[in-house]
Amino acid sequence: MKKDFQCNAGTNAVYGIGLVGAAVYFITNAAGFWMIVLGILKAIVWPAILVFEALKSLGV
Repeated sequence: MKKDFQCNAGTNAVYGIGLVGAAVYFITNAAGFWMIVLGILKAIVWPAILVFEALKSLGV
């Protein structure tokens, strides 16, 4: 069990850094309360959007 956690630690760290970076980007470009809320939601789901667009551009 401990070995599985150690294997995923790098991936979780990269996702966490990406989440914080995306949140900062979207929040600094927000122009109101609801845009901040939308920015936080976008920061949470940006990896899914990135993979979707990548697969779409590959024609999969």
